[in-house]
Amino acid sequence: MPFYSADFIKEMPKSDLHLHLDGSLRLDSLIEMARSSKIQLPSDTVQGMHELVFKERYANLGEYLHGFQYTCAVLRDLEHLERAAYELAIDNQNEGVNYIEVRFAPQLLMDVSRGIDFDRVMHTVNNGLKRAMQEYNARPEIQQGDKPPFAYGIINCAMRMFSGKGFSPYYTNLFQLMRDFEPMQVIKLAAMELVRASVRLRDDEGVPIVALDLAGQESGYPAHNFKEVYEFAHQHFLLKTLHAGEAYGAESVFEAITECYADRIGHGYSMFIPEMIKDPTITDKARYIRELASYIADKRIAIEVCLTSNIQTNPAITDIKQHKFKDMLENRIATVICTDNRLVSNTSVSQEYQLALENFDIPLKRLKDMVAYGFKKSFFPGSYVEKRLYAKQCLEYFDKVARKYGFIY
Repeated sequence: MPFYSADFIKEMPKSDLHLHLDGSLRLDSLIEMARSSKIQLPSDTVQGMHELVFKERYANLGEYLHGFQYTCAVLRDLEHLERAAYELAIDNQNEGVNYIEVRFAPQLLMDVSRGIDFDRVMHTVNNGLKRAMQEYNARPEIQQGDKPPFAYGIINCAMRMFSGKGFSPYYTNLFQLMRDFEPMQVIKLAAMELVRASVRLRDDEGVPIVALDLAGQESGYPAHNFKEVYEFAHQHFLLKTLHAGEAYGAESVFEAITECYADRIGHGYSMFIPEMIKDPTITDKARYIRELASYIADKRIAIEVCLTSNIQTNPAITDIKQHKFKDMLENRIATVICTDNRLVSNTSVSQEYQLALENFDIPLKRLKDMVAYGFKKSFFPGSYVEKRLYAKQCLEYFDKVARKYGFIY
């Protein structure tokens, strides 16, 4: 395997297409925000929070998600929300990330009783990201064309399910208002409201909302429950990604593509585990996986790969080399290296690339392909022609950096 130095990885152009805002705060900022909002944390020190909440390893997905109650709580403050978005963009810029798609569930941050409605949440996040972008793109090396500019899009997450009264004022109020409805009816209504509001704000006010995501517990809450929601997005040219193949098997990925028109898949690693297929009508599981992988590869449906996050939420993976990223590479699937949650997983895009490159056989041309997918499979907030020009600029810079570090194609 070729050797890729940390300096080369940091300097090469990168993207992050699976990046949760509420899982990627700076820890010292979280502590400061909590103190300002009088929110009690398990510890008021960075070391204490790492020991008690944001750990190196987690027992399960539930423990991994535990910290979101604190991040969401501090982000129900518009000043904090703008700061978190701004700092997230800065942190990416500082490690050579040129393009990010920031995703979050706006409804988890809304509190109408305090004037924090959907529109204000979205404008606030956009303001933070835009300010960081404008500052970065005003630098002389960007203005002179020596380096690619920074750009971003926003992905709004609908929730597959919701439980826990008091965690979200929006959902608590919605369930109270619709107490005679089945819980799934309420969740689907919230998702439909989200996608309609996203299209309106994109079209009427120019907020760069580029796609819809479906997040939350995958097992027991299949994607087909949200088919109508995704049909609305599809009909209004809002692009589509779903968390699929994270905690459920290959048929979940198939459903995301066929029922919800998925343009990309979030995680997808469980797709290659036959034991996780639960559909009794699928008798030849190995063949089903092969055919699905071939279909995804042929259609160039990109998978947003989050190595550290997957290891942390799946104790059964004891070695990174056990990750199904290897199967994705062997099946020639378009893969994009992502962080998932920079804080919760204590990682960065550069660290995720380092992990991939040190543990899997990725020659330089394949590495460039992976970098290219990050730009070409992005939901760039502009026309297709503009996206192609931007991707070309970033890939030309990749070649420039590669030559600087002595790589020859």
